[in-house]
Parts: sequence; C-alpha cells; structure tokens
Amino acid sequence: MKIFYVYILASRRNGTLYIGMTSNLEERCYAHREGLYDGFTKKYGVKQLVYYQLCERFETAVNREKTLKRWRRQWKIDLIEKGNPYWTDLYHQGNCMKFNLHS
Repeated sequence: MKIFYVYILASRRNGTLYIGMTSNLEERCYAHREGLYDGFTKKYGVKQLVYYQLCERFETAVNREKTLKRWRRQWKIDLIEKGNPYWTDLYHQGNCMKFNLHS
C-alpha cells in the first residue's frame, strides 16, 4: 500500500508558507532544502517542514492539498501550531519518518 503526504513548509515561524503533496516526504523535503527545484520554495527560502499529514489514498491527499491551499493564512498557522507550537523543523529533527503528527 502506498502512502501519500500533504505537507507544509515554512521559511521561518510565521514566514512564507508552501503546501505540497508527495508519496516520498523525506526525498521531497530534501529536494526543497537543497534547492533542487527551481521555483517558489527556492526563491523564498522555504525549507522547514512544519506540518505533514498521511493519507492512504491519492485522491484524499490531492483533495486535502487543494483544501489547505484555499484556507486563510491564519487557519494554516493555527493548524501548524496545534501540532507543532514552536514551529520545529520536523525534517531537521529527524521526525519526518518516525511518526504521524496529524491523522
């Protein structure tokens, strides 16, 4: 069974946010951190993994990503702070593959 992730990256606490979806969170975060993708995250230095959610179905992940992208900024901040109040970089802390913060 394949697992999909919806994730939020930030440039810093209350900084620029980026929402994405992937089937390999660790690899995708590494690529963002190393600037392997030209575009928004590289341009604005958005590298910290501050939130992620596991989804068992591709369609669920895509719909969740689209929903989060439509949310008001404050709702996104509230979501991050509910599970990660100090905006800890979950990738840097080695947490991104160890547990699911948000079911």
